This record gives sequence, structure tokens and C-alpha cells, in this order.
Amino acid sequence: MVSRLTPQNIANYHEDGLIFVRGLFDAEETDLLRRAMEEDPAIAEHSLLRADQQGGATRISLWNRAGDSVYGLAARARKVVDIAEALIGEPVYHFQSKLTAKEPYVGGAWEWHQDYGYWYYNGCLMPKMLSFMIALDHTDATNGCLKLIKGSHRLGRLDHVQVTPEQNTADPERLAYILESHEVVDCVLDPGDAVIFHGNTLHCSDQNRSATRRWTFMCCYNAVSNDTFKKDDDRYYVPLEKVDDDAVKLAGLKFASGDSEHFTSKPYVPSVGKDS
Repeated sequence: MVSRLTPQNIANYHEDGLIFVRGLFDAEETDLLRRAMEEDPAIAEHSLLRADQQGGATRISLWNRAGDSVYGLAARARKVVDIAEALIGEPVYHFQSKLTAKEPYVGGAWEWHQDYGYWYYNGCLMPKMLSFMIALDHTDATNGCLKLIKGSHRLGRLDHVQVTPEQNTADPERLAYILESHEVVDCVLDPGDAVIFHGNTLHCSDQNRSATRRWTFMCCYNAVSNDTFKKDDDRYYVPLEKVDDDAVKLAGLKFASGDSEHFTSKPYVPSVGKDS
């Protein structure tokens, strides 16, 4: 396992629960990923709208396997997987990937939540999990960029409550105090940049009320030792075959084939109590 991260980078991640990697994918690679999200029929066929509380919605497509599509290869690239293993500290497998597409003026918000607040219910015993958000477009506060609460992963898993049929949020009473005592980081990204964050790092994003879209590609990883004890969906351990970093360019605009990516028909929203 060889990672482009320095020991100080890794220490900063464990302290802050997040780290930025600029230029993880170069312009040619990012263009291929962007075009695949725009043009692959499988992405369009499995597109879902996830509503917020204010009448907006984010279009998403979700898949649970990293296959031989150009975006599957990106999730298996050594430069990505090696970083995930360096940060988690042990071998990992691909847990899920998704496109999040916030269109101009109508792109929806995401409530404050922890990914492990959802993934706990998939049967993962520990939060030995993380996510890469890779920008396909420029993202900043004007078009609804991701916001992360620095150091919030050290709070442990918080209770979540349901606020819409498709979204849960972290305990609102605790959130008020967390926001008073922790720094919120806006994830300003250029295409090809990535922000990587811990499964317990609290995050949200505002609606996109700008004239520019905000599309991002996310890939998420779980420690092999933390395999789900539930097997009722397909996020359980499947060996991850790494590919060389040139695999994305060599593949070109390669779309999903058959059901190799295991697209989902609906977002996973665990049943929790409703916010009063």
C-alpha cells in the first residue's frame, strides 16, 4: 500500500475528520467522469430525486459495486484506494458510490447528518468508514457546496431523527451546541479535487439557488474487518481489485455493462423516530 499522503496529512485527518486532496483526478480524467455521469444510460435510468424540507430536490444515482465502467475504475484506482487504506489503517472494500446532481436554482439541501448515522443500520459495527467527494463542477457556497463540521467525528455516532421521508438529521438539540463549539468548513472544490471525510463527520449542504450546477461523484469505503453482519442488501464485503492509476484514461468513456455496478432503485433511509 503506497499513499500520496504524508504522515502529517494522515494525522490531520484523524484530528479533523476531513482532508482535501487537490487534483486527485486531472482534467482529462475528470472530463471522462463528468461525461459518463451525463451520458451513461444506466445513470439516467437509475436517477432518483431526494427531496428536502424547503421544496428543493437533489438528483442522485446510487450503485453498490465498483465495476469496469470508467467511474467503477476510478473507485478502484490505486491512488484512491491507497488513500482510503492509509486513512482507515487497514484493507478496505468499496461500500457504495453515487452521483449527486444539484441543478441550477432547484438543487436541494441535505440536512446535517453522519454517514455512519445511516450505515450503522446496514450492519456495520464500527465507523471504520469514509467517503470521497470528487468535484465534477466547481463547487462553493453559492451553488450548495458540502459543509463539514471539523472534529465532529470525535463526538461518536449521534442519534438521528427523520425530517422528510427521504432524509434523516442528527439530533437537532445537540446540533445547536455542536455548531456553537466547532468550526464549519465550506468545501470549495475545483473539478478533480476531492474532500475525504470520516463516517462520523457531520456534514450538510444548502440548496443551489445559483445559475451554475453542482455535480459531484462520491465513492465510499469500509474496512474489510468491519464487514456488515446484515446481508439483506449488497453493501457487504466483496474483494476490491485495485487498478493502476492510468485505468481511467485507458478505459475512455466506458459505461456500465449489465448489472455489474448493482444500481439501487431507492435511497436507503433507516427507520428512526420523527423530529417533533
